Amino acid sequence: MPRLSRVSQAEVKRAFEKAGFVLVRTKGSHHVLAKEGHQLLLCVPVHPGKTMGPGLLKDLINDAGLTVEEFIKLLK
Repeated sequence: MPRLSRVSQAEVKRAFEKAGFVLVRTKGSHHVLAKEGHQLLLCVPVHPGKTMGPGLLKDLINDAGLTVEEFIKLLK
């Protein structure tokens, strides 16, 4: 399994949007994303200039129903 590196929070949000998630609402610096046919909402923190740690990123990837490999492809 490939290793997750630190990625900017804006890049994480864009990758999930490529996977079919859309922005439902924003509360402060947290963007809530949803996907049709997917019950769980993803809450992605988007702080300018900050990176997302691998633990939170892995949790979001699992909640989205993606594998790490699929997510890495979406980042490109």
